[in-house]
Amino acid sequence: MAKKLYEISIKNLRLRCIIGINEWERKAVQDVIVSIYFKYDASEAIENDDMHLAVNYRDITKKIISAVEQSDFNLLESLTDMIYNIVNENPKVRDADVIVEKPFALRFCDTVGVKIFEEKEDGKE
Repeated sequence: MAKKLYEISIKNLRLRCIIGINEWERKAVQDVIVSIYFKYDASEAIENDDMHLAVNYRDITKKIISAVEQSDFNLLESLTDMIYNIVNENPKVRDADVIVEKPFALRFCDTVGVKIFEEKEDGKE
């Protein structure tokens, strides 16, 4: 029987940080929008109906909020990588995707975003 995985999604977490390469971007905090998706085997947590056996996405979110608000990156890619690493600190997390968007980074578009995920090789993790 195949193992069931449950996907958690945290969508459009709106945060502020120093991000960018232009002089004006280095002086004032800017908005970023973070979305996180990850899977985990929740069977033990469900069987026992015990939140202590589940992935605590509130704790993950709190760590991300703190880290982002204190961050100071030039590249959106660097910020995205930091968030991805925080999500993957939890050993139960599998197949995490992290998207970080910067509203109005380019003229005529709503956001510019970076998505990070792991590419599977030959179907293996």
